[in-house]
Amino acid sequence: MSRPVQARRLEGIDKNIWVEFVKLAATYSKVNLGQGFPDFPPPDFLKESFVRALSGENHMLHQYTRAFGHPPLVKILAQFFGKLLGRDLDPMTNVMVTVGAYQALFCCFQALVDEGDEVIIIEPFFDCYEPMVKMAGGTPVFVPLRPKAPKDGKLMSSADWQLDPAELASKFSERTKAIVLNSPNNPLGKVFSREELELIADLCVKHDVLCLSDEVYEWLVYDGKEHIRIASLQGMWDRTVIIGSAGKTFSATGWKVGWTVGPNRLLQHLRTVHQNSVYHCATVAQEAVAQGFQRELELYGKPDSYFVQLPKELQQKRDWLVQSLDAVGMKPIIPEGTYFLVADISKFKSNVPDVPDSDEPYDSRFAKWMVKNKGLAAIPLSAFYSGAHKNNYNHFIRFCFAKEEATLKAANDILQKWKQEKTSP
Repeated sequence: MSRPVQARRLEGIDKNIWVEFVKLAATYSKVNLGQGFPDFPPPDFLKESFVRALSGENHMLHQYTRAFGHPPLVKILAQFFGKLLGRDLDPMTNVMVTVGAYQALFCCFQALVDEGDEVIIIEPFFDCYEPMVKMAGGTPVFVPLRPKAPKDGKLMSSADWQLDPAELASKFSERTKAIVLNSPNNPLGKVFSREELELIADLCVKHDVLCLSDEVYEWLVYDGKEHIRIASLQGMWDRTVIIGSAGKTFSATGWKVGWTVGPNRLLQHLRTVHQNSVYHCATVAQEAVAQGFQRELELYGKPDSYFVQLPKELQQKRDWLVQSLDAVGMKPIIPEGTYFLVADISKFKSNVPDVPDSDEPYDSRFAKWMVKNKGLAAIPLSAFYSGAHKNNYNHFIRFCFAKEEATLKAANDILQKWKQEKTSP
């Protein structure tokens, strides 16, 4: 056939880091700290809610529900996020349920980004942002978080990675349609401060720019940090779409229940994309998530709340992995939030010598070598940068610490054995 089969919008976006590294992990890894999912179960109350929905007498939970969100779920989400944002939300117009946060993002870009529009993406970024912007006909414009070395030889924190205000301001123009904000940030674990969010908000208001706020890790913040919702800042509600995830909120990533919260003037266009693509999300999963949120609303801020307990548990896991990596010479960047931490692999370069003029970033080759030779899976940080910037921070890899204690211990055993091999004559 002489006629091209592939649509032009797919050009240059066919490669996917997860497809490649999930296959490598499945083939070689003894311990997988690569992909971001817990290997521990969701809370009992959520599983019980799912079983009740699945096996109960309400047989309509096996059928289609409302296209834009199961009524019990959108109602409790409106109530819950209305409380957090300090405003009355209409469950029918200010909330839309999606097949995970991934589909929520896709709806945002398809509904709000047009040919020639520019979308500012803060690096490092969750990898789907760039291809989704391009598929919508937009142009990604990248601005980096730049690391500042900590004083007194302390370990670096994700808070040490900061935007340069002048550099950020220079990326805004009359072509800028939106900025993508991810706080807490994957892969760094950075939780943007109020001052940083106000900088972004002021520029959005000044240039009449939308904000797509990916907040899937909103409950996973550590060391007493506060997750601030940019939509709560002055002038931002009418221009912000908040994106959330039951997978990250309730440790059930396979359920694929996500949502968007925002003004009807934006969500009405997301609904158009949704109704003409996915149309509908699994009813039973939505029912169970609705019951989970009802419980959490009643326990909000109390010690028994899962939203209080989970970050405490994950902070302990984070600290354990930080100590484990630091002890063997991989310098971790201590995350303020999320499932993830990034570690500097510079001291391990003797194991995997650099290849001059290689098209593949060093950290990518290192991560492949590590899973094949040591059985430990991680993700190269360069996967979270645009093509032009992949070699700027190519001596870091990302680990997921949302794992059972036994999994983290097995990872530590691999690292300790590796260290002994390096130091033995």
